[in-house]
Formats: sequence, C-alpha cells, structure tokens
Amino acid sequence: MDRFRNSILIMIMTLPLLAGCYSTTPTRDAAYAPIRPVMPPPAPRGNGAIYQAGYEQAWFEDIRARRVGDLLTVNLVESTQANKSATTSTAKSSSNSITNPTLFGQSMQFNVPGFVPVPNNKDVGLGFSLDSTHDFSGDGSATQSNALNGSITVSVIEVLPNNHLYVRGEKRIGINQGTEYVRLSGIVRPRDITPGNTVDSTRIADPTITYVGEGALADANSMGWLARFFNSVLSPF
Repeated sequence: MDRFRNSILIMIMTLPLLAGCYSTTPTRDAAYAPIRPVMPPPAPRGNGAIYQAGYEQAWFEDIRARRVGDLLTVNLVESTQANKSATTSTAKSSSNSITNPTLFGQSMQFNVPGFVPVPNNKDVGLGFSLDSTHDFSGDGSATQSNALNGSITVSVIEVLPNNHLYVRGEKRIGINQGTEYVRLSGIVRPRDITPGNTVDSTRIADPTITYVGEGALADANSMGWLARFFNSVLSPF
C-alpha cells in the first residue's frame, strides 16, 4: 500500500514538470532585446522667444531609421540553392614473375622441410609469379534548397562611425503547443533603406538570420539521443 501511495505522489509531482516542457509562452533572448532611444538633455527654460530649443520639428525629414532606437522593417527574401556531384574511379594492376634459375644447364631444385606450407616439398624450384589488381569507384551527389519569406521589424542598436546602422531584433510567435522564433542581426547601409522605412534582407551586411522552434512539434521532429549516437562518429557500426 505504501509503495502504491508513493507512486501516486511521484506521478502528481511529475505532472507540472511535463506540463512545463510544452509551455507555449515564448521566452525572450536577452541578446536580441531592443534598445531604448537615448534621451536628449533637458531643454533650457524658455526665454520668451518664439523658437525654443528642444521643441523643434524637422519639416523635410523622412521616416527612415537613422538613430539608436529607431525601428526598421526587414523583408525576408532569402533563397539559396546548391548542387554538388562527384565521381571518382581508379584502377591499378601489376604483374611480376621470376623464372627458376639454371646452373650449369640444369634447373635448380631442392627439397624443403615438411613444416613449410607448400603443396610439394620435393624438387622445389626458385621461380615465382605475383599478380595484383586494385579497382575503386565512388559516386556522390548533394542537393540543398532553402527559402525564407516574411518580414520582421528590428531596432537600431548602434550607429557606426560611417553612419551605417547595426540592427537587431527578434520575433516570438506562440502557436498551439509550440513557439517559433525569428532572429535577425546585421549592418544596414542608410541608402538601401526605402522611403517606406523597409529594406530587403539581401541588402544587409554580415547578416545572422535564424528561424527555430521549440515545443511538442519541434520535439516530434527531432532525433532521439540514442539515434543520434548511432549516427555520430562515436558509433563503431
């Protein structure tokens, strides 16, 4: 009875842990957290003039990102295709032979001890022949295709000395027992930003784009630890 009661308690304590494994609440990656704009210094008190410092507005300034904390929409238009094939074929053959030498017009023959593994131990000559052939043939091919479409809005993290913008951002989507993450970082040239404050991902320098998921669906599509062992270099089979 005590054993049954302990089993029930263990199951009750384990249920919250199992429920937490498939939580749909997205977790924030601190490395992709947005940065807040730098606060300007407080404006001086008014001196009675019409124009006051700190309250000006730019009439001819567009909406394109240019300062730390500004937002920029990136259009994901990634598409890669790769094909590779290789064929290797080698062949090698060799033949060596030596005839039995003669001495004073007679072929040299002698007897060998009985423990030597030869078919005949009597009247053995010194002639021999050796033939070898080696063949190798290999064929391999690989094809890979990837595509990523969509959009993500990132923030300007740093303005470089050449006025290029270092941007970074993360999108978190929780969908039915799973979470999808889209992360992007890279360097944007201001002239590549459109008047609508968008830029294509192909225009970003040193880009890092990741699209990953976690949850029940991601676990179902991943290989188990025992299968990974047999497919690794550690497996002798």
